[in-house]
Amino acid sequence: MYLVPFTLYLEPNDKKMSEVLFLNINGPDHPGVTASFTKVLASHSVNILDIDQAVTHDYLSLGMSLEIPHGESSEPIMRELQELARQQGVSVWSTPIRLEDYEAWVARQGQPRYIVTLLGRKLSAANIAHVAEVAARYGVNIDMLRRLSGRFPLVHASEAESDSLRACVAFHLRGEVDDLESLRHDLLAITRDDEVDLSFQQDSLYRRHRRLIVFDMDSTLIQCEVIDELAKRAGSGEQVAAITEAAMRGEIGFDESFRQRLATLKGLDESVLQEIAETLPITEGADRLMRILKRLGYKIGILSGGFNYFANHLKERWDLDCVSANELDIVDGKLTGIVTGDIINGEKKAELLQKMTGHLGISMEQTIAVGDGANDLPMLGIAGLGVAFHAKPLVRESARHAISTLGLDSILYLLGVNDQEANA
Repeated sequence: MYLVPFTLYLEPNDKKMSEVLFLNINGPDHPGVTASFTKVLASHSVNILDIDQAVTHDYLSLGMSLEIPHGESSEPIMRELQELARQQGVSVWSTPIRLEDYEAWVARQGQPRYIVTLLGRKLSAANIAHVAEVAARYGVNIDMLRRLSGRFPLVHASEAESDSLRACVAFHLRGEVDDLESLRHDLLAITRDDEVDLSFQQDSLYRRHRRLIVFDMDSTLIQCEVIDELAKRAGSGEQVAAITEAAMRGEIGFDESFRQRLATLKGLDESVLQEIAETLPITEGADRLMRILKRLGYKIGILSGGFNYFANHLKERWDLDCVSANELDIVDGKLTGIVTGDIINGEKKAELLQKMTGHLGISMEQTIAVGDGANDLPMLGIAGLGVAFHAKPLVRESARHAISTLGLDSILYLLGVNDQEANA
């Protein structure tokens, strides 16, 4: 244990002015450390102006800004604290704070705050350094670094466990930024080289108080495109693939391409739908995400350009609140290949999301939308938090938030939910 000598500070022209000190306590953590030190401070009527405590691998770091009462000296207080530190097996030291410096610090608390969420299978020192370097370049301060993911073993971990690893660190930033889009751009540039995901959000009231989340279905909640699976069974797989490629090249619109692909399914037996529905490949983390979102009281919906038959199967699996998708027309147990009702395209998804917020009486800032395709961009753009999930490059670049390295349950990190809370 090493004790750093403390220094006293008194305003030279006003002996009645209070001392302000920063007190730091470090050492092995155990129950009662905080209680014992604050009890000593209380016995001297010391005011605690600010306090922050963290424990990393059972090592305590406790910092407090203290106001020593008028007419009192910090010297006897520090002597008592040093003796207590010796008994507790920790170190303690203090640093004087000038009154003008303290007032300036208080004034800075009104500055804008941001959250940078860094995600990946593993996070290296280089990943952390790259985010910190961008923050420093824009003159924003890192107020706090917090790990949201759980710890994982370094030895005796199976290959299956290694494939499901996830790591997440949240940076709490503070400061005035002249060009937020440039800051966002430079932060997101890190993801191109580091094989990590990164989200940049304003630290607002809504970040941890969303109320509604909607998902695309195909290639988001499930790891396939159902229409492709149906086309394989109908013997029109290559034809459907060609139509899809033409649509991606911009040669035909979404609605027309949907009609053309659906037409190739004419005559397909209804029993095939049940076979596919029972074997849908659920996306990594989807079951866990749904379970936790329901616990948190979220309203959950599916807004899909796919088909109601399969969306309703997922609705039953997760006890979802609502589903909007395209209706398959079936006559005498066979698909007719004809569209029934309005086609759920990108614009329709955004429209439905707006109607849902009105029905629930919530603001758009309280919504989350998750999808992977170009037809998801309208709803991703208007949602309070729009997440491109394992999306195509154009969608990933256009969306404000993207996840490409982890499963669906990593969305919880963007909400500020850590693994300990989620698994409780």
